[in-house]
Amino acid sequence: MAGNPSPGGGARYASPTMNASPCSPVDSEFDDGSSALTVASLQVYPIKSCAGLALSQAALAATGLAHDRQWMLVDAEGVFVTQRTQARLALVRPVLGEDGALTVSAPDRPALTLPARAAGPIGPVRVWDDEVQARGAGAEADRWFSDVLGTPVRLVQFADERPRLSSARWTGDVAAENAFSDGYPILVTSTASLDELNRRLTARGAAPVTMQRFRPNLVLDGLDAHGEDHLDELHFDTPEGAVVLRLVKPCPRCPVPNIDPLTADIGTEPGDTLAGYRADPRLDGAITFGMNAVIVEGLGRTLALGQAGRGTVRF
Repeated sequence: MAGNPSPGGGARYASPTMNASPCSPVDSEFDDGSSALTVASLQVYPIKSCAGLALSQAALAATGLAHDRQWMLVDAEGVFVTQRTQARLALVRPVLGEDGALTVSAPDRPALTLPARAAGPIGPVRVWDDEVQARGAGAEADRWFSDVLGTPVRLVQFADERPRLSSARWTGDVAAENAFSDGYPILVTSTASLDELNRRLTARGAAPVTMQRFRPNLVLDGLDAHGEDHLDELHFDTPEGAVVLRLVKPCPRCPVPNIDPLTADIGTEPGDTLAGYRADPRLDGAITFGMNAVIVEGLGRTLALGQAGRGTVRF
């Protein structure tokens, strides 16, 4: 979960030319110091703070992966509602239809189908410090989610024609648009980072956790533990053309990873273990896991599981 930006600056990085085929290892005629990697997992979260969807491929939209965080729950004042205060949102599971419609389910509740486009009135809502325009989903959806959470909420869909931009302090010359994400369009983690965390959890006598705790969009194979921290850009050659993502800011962690995504039970792990080794000086000692990324090139192009690429490195 992204927090408020902390002071810091971005370094300049090299960006070697990519010569990979879509799902095969990347060969290089010289050692440029870049890191070979593959796409291990793609996830979207159609409703902010509800369960995610694992995808075999995902298109890049202006605000991140298509369908990601286009819907959000708000309270009576129009302020966003998340697992930070309503852990049961973890139990709301969406299924995406071919027409873009969503079917959502929750324990002891009948399924609810949402159209691809909400039909309610447009009005202002707030996510963090940003006020944006959103379209209401309607009374039936509001009742369904209010019953699930046991408190009055409304469901809204992003409908603002003005771009909601990430902090230029971190994105530099890239105008990175968001829908209802905390602050950046794509969150990147790696399998090795989770493996290292689980090694430490097991050593402490705690149970391992899944990547669902961290709610990433893009999970990478082929890196060392937390190797994503030290990359500048991810380069992929897709059948439609190049995709370039720039990793701009470490992701500071709120208590949401301490919520079991299968039961909504709240604990103290993995937060306690992360606190022992993931204090990040780039964010004044905040506990971080993963990197927020922005799209440099590739809108409309598709990433797929097994896609090979390279991460450019600092020098």
